[in-house]
Amino acid sequence: MSISPIAPSTKKLTHEQKQSCPHSCMLKWRQDKLLVRRRNLDNHPCLTTLENDQRLTECLKHSPVKLVSLDYELGETQLKRWADACEQAGKPVFLRIPSLRELPRKRRPLNWFIKRIIDGLAASFLLIVLSPILLLLAFLVRMSSPGPIFFKQWRIGKRGRFFRILKFRTMVVDAEKLHHQVMGDMPGLHKCKDDPRVTPLGLWLRKYSLDELPQLINVLRGELSLVGPRPWALYDAVRISPEGKRRLNARPGITGSWQVEARSTLLDLETINHWDLDYLRRWSVRQDLMLLLRTVPKVLSSFGAY
Repeated sequence: MSISPIAPSTKKLTHEQKQSCPHSCMLKWRQDKLLVRRRNLDNHPCLTTLENDQRLTECLKHSPVKLVSLDYELGETQLKRWADACEQAGKPVFLRIPSLRELPRKRRPLNWFIKRIIDGLAASFLLIVLSPILLLLAFLVRMSSPGPIFFKQWRIGKRGRFFRILKFRTMVVDAEKLHHQVMGDMPGLHKCKDDPRVTPLGLWLRKYSLDELPQLINVLRGELSLVGPRPWALYDAVRISPEGKRRLNARPGITGSWQVEARSTLLDLETINHWDLDYLRRWSVRQDLMLLLRTVPKVLSSFGAY
């Protein structure tokens, strides 16, 4: 299949054409990388061929593109749309972010390598030991409400790479479609204590963070670490300041400073980012072990969980 429709004409758009082009974006090729940015309606043509999600997937699948880089100014809806298409086409997709020099893996490469070894061994051990509990929880989720056992959501990982985080489903089916209806214009981290989408079993799973146990699989895949910055969802990542987006260079973790110190008692995005950046500047294997040990009593006491 030819991907020639990606190359648009340079004709000016009429007002009616602009209104009929909701998926506005500008594409730029750089070697084997495709850069996708928000389009200036006055200066750039509309790629009407790519308005169809299936066609976009087919164009990506049959293109020589090896990597897709998305500008965060595209907005949550467009980022998710392109991420879905890239996933189906088998193309890795990243969020364009500013660089961060003070990463632990650059300052202490040997210690960081040890951290990755610990992550892999610990995640494997925990998955084996906790497998009976995981199977029981999976059965309870399946029986408690209709829908899939796992909840998969786009998160931003190391160097801005998109990945699907795994959790036991704690909400009704298609809860993501109601997200902005429930959260409204809530500032800060999008967490709601009395979220009507959460199931009765989901409330209990969230109380003791049992819904997060499948994230050990993300650790084995190298998408998460046991300890690290919070893995931002798209609707939170797009609202972080440009300076705060530097933190997205680091691999996120299941637990970290925010989860231990504040959790849902602190929802300010920039403050959480500041804590995560401070963690990266002061990182050590010893600090990670201390955070892991402090996580256990916090989880058992259901501190700040909802």
